[in-house]
Amino acid sequence: MGILGLVNEIANKAFIALKNTLDGYTTISDETWLSLKSICKFRELERKAILYQMGEIPNSFSFVYSGLLRNFIIDENGNEYNKIFFDEGTFPGAMVALLKSEPSEFTIETLEPSSIIEINFREYRKLLIEKHDLKLFQIYYLEKNWLIAKEAREVDIVQNDATYRYKKFLKEYASLEDRLPQYHIASHLGITPTQLSRIRKKN
Repeated sequence: MGILGLVNEIANKAFIALKNTLDGYTTISDETWLSLKSICKFRELERKAILYQMGEIPNSFSFVYSGLLRNFIIDENGNEYNKIFFDEGTFPGAMVALLKSEPSEFTIETLEPSSIIEINFREYRKLLIEKHDLKLFQIYYLEKNWLIAKEAREVDIVQNDATYRYKKFLKEYASLEDRLPQYHIASHLGITPTQLSRIRKKN
């Protein structure tokens, strides 16, 4: 099999994975799926590639078939803070920037070579109006991954100490601990790598 054939095979598997993920929230009809697929583009990215850049207005969001990405911000002193990680089956995107057509306040970067499906946001919004099943997916996805998860993260930052946050990180991102450098985990928890090292030794 040549390189093109291999890429096509990976792309086909990626689209199957996307369909299965959608169906995990609500059943997507064949008609809706074909319409959605027509506004998608398969891409392969190298490590440290920028998918969405802070300060730029995005026009898409994505689905991760394979790989690992981070969403991070940079403060006025040049310090980086990791907000969230995206691994297989997740949807990285600057959603607020997309909805408001404004520059993104953060950057999304690959931490590993990654295979993604990029989804045109403007066309996706049109499909949401037309397709009831896709609308249900959007509702269920936002409820689980934005409303519930976002509130829990905000409570953790304010009320719980670093040890608790680290233990919760291990529970939520069990498969990622060995894939992430210690400084990326520390940045996500809002502590220094030295503090994280101490916590790890105690637990």
